[in-house]
Amino acid sequence: MYKLVIVDDEVLVREAIKCQTNWAELGFECVGDCEDGEDALAFMAREQVDVVLTDIGMPFMDGLELTRELSVKNPAVKVIILTGYDDFDYAQQAVKLQTVDYILKPITPSELGAVLLKLRAEMDGERNKERDYEQLKRQLAENMPVLKERFLERMTTAKMSDKEKSEGWDYFQLAWEGDCLIELAMDVDEFKWDHAATVTDEQLIRFAVFNVAQELIGAREGTEVFRDRENRVLALLSGDDPAELQERALLTAEEVHQAVTAILPAKLSIGIGCPCGLRDDIPSAHQTALSALEYRFVIGSNTIIRLSDLERREKPGLLAVVAWENELATRLKTGTLEEIDQWVDRLFAAIREQLLPLPVCQMYLQRIVLTLMHTFYELDHGVTPLAETEDSPLSELAALGSLDNTQAWMRRLCRKAVTVIRSMRENQSAVQVTKAIAYVKEHYRNPELSLISVCKHISMSPSYFSVLFKQHTGKTFIEFVTQERMERAKELLGLTAMKSYEIAYEVGYSDPHYFSGAFKKHWGDTPTDYRQKLTTKKA
Repeated sequence: MYKLVIVDDEVLVREAIKCQTNWAELGFECVGDCEDGEDALAFMAREQVDVVLTDIGMPFMDGLELTRELSVKNPAVKVIILTGYDDFDYAQQAVKLQTVDYILKPITPSELGAVLLKLRAEMDGERNKERDYEQLKRQLAENMPVLKERFLERMTTAKMSDKEKSEGWDYFQLAWEGDCLIELAMDVDEFKWDHAATVTDEQLIRFAVFNVAQELIGAREGTEVFRDRENRVLALLSGDDPAELQERALLTAEEVHQAVTAILPAKLSIGIGCPCGLRDDIPSAHQTALSALEYRFVIGSNTIIRLSDLERREKPGLLAVVAWENELATRLKTGTLEEIDQWVDRLFAAIREQLLPLPVCQMYLQRIVLTLMHTFYELDHGVTPLAETEDSPLSELAALGSLDNTQAWMRRLCRKAVTVIRSMRENQSAVQVTKAIAYVKEHYRNPELSLISVCKHISMSPSYFSVLFKQHTGKTFIEFVTQERMERAKELLGLTAMKSYEIAYEVGYSDPHYFSGAFKKHWGDTPTDYRQKLTTKKA
């Protein structure tokens, strides 16, 4: 409810307005009445007032002068002018100050009520805006650390003008020491838990790493510690001398690394970038820190890596990946488990020796895995899953965090491929014989069934097939076909009333007499004698 004071030199007017207005219904409380402007100012010095309803013509201090005073001393107060026709031009001057409305006398309760309702709606809107603004200010203060992190992240990843940098530094009170910056990029390699780490566990550890770094070095002059969107912890160190800055960065990294690994169940790697000027290309310097950190994949986890140390080394030639691919294909097809293990170890020794940058290393390993997949599935035809999970081998490769883990994974993958391929070669003859047997069982009724037709079906030479068939079944091909036909003929003699010549045709013999002789040779009885014996037994 808003507080209102009436200012008019006529007592009857003041009393009439007070008594004839339903203040509560309109959302106001009439807290007092005054006879002139001076009296009103004195009253408002003692009481809080939101609205002044004032006559314009009064002795000592009129309504216009009161409005001027309020616009200086209390500009938040709303003023409604009561005026007669003679004072209309005078009232319009007041509107230019802070008057929200004016009402011509004589005034009625309905007219005043309409003006007050309109004013209340406006004041409610202003109050809501003010409340929203204050809430935004509180939220801004609460989120200032996050906003500061986002600014620092943007400063290290996006091109910024010097003006943008300076304004941001002032706003977030970033006080750099000197004109040079160097970045430390820190990331957790693995978690040393007795149980499988959950997402919550991992987030807590990463947050703890940030806290350790913040408490240890965050308060130092010219140093800022923050996190990026990848949950890496980044530290910016500033100074005048690039060489001194690099040494200080190394000491700082060692200090943080020792503290983190001593108190947290995690391995931490830290990449130290190259120094740059505060007015130079900071994003490029940021990339040097990330590049240094990426070398943990090749060098190993739980390490501190300075890019400047790597750049000073003598660089060997590029890996001859085509030669490695060709040798892999050969080893998979003809090699032993021991030979494929040796090949994997030699490959990864070459990668470590060359200290390949992560993108190049990943490209080479992807090519090796594609060669492995192509060679394997060319022989296996997709029957056996090569990957260890439901993902593809390439997806599994991308998820591996170190060269050591990748080497162990590659060895398992290659051993699996060699084992399956070797087993396929050992079982290939059995597969072909099984295919031939299935063909015979399906086509034994055909008088044209022969060794040639079966070999044509399985794409194998008759001489080689004959040897394989005898090895796997213990029978010659002719003996096996005859056995199948005789078994079926015996079934038909016992289960049907078919004539002997009909059964001969049914089991693949075009000559019934030849069938009868073959049946007797196989079972010791002619078809007729065999059926007669079955009938006698049943009787």
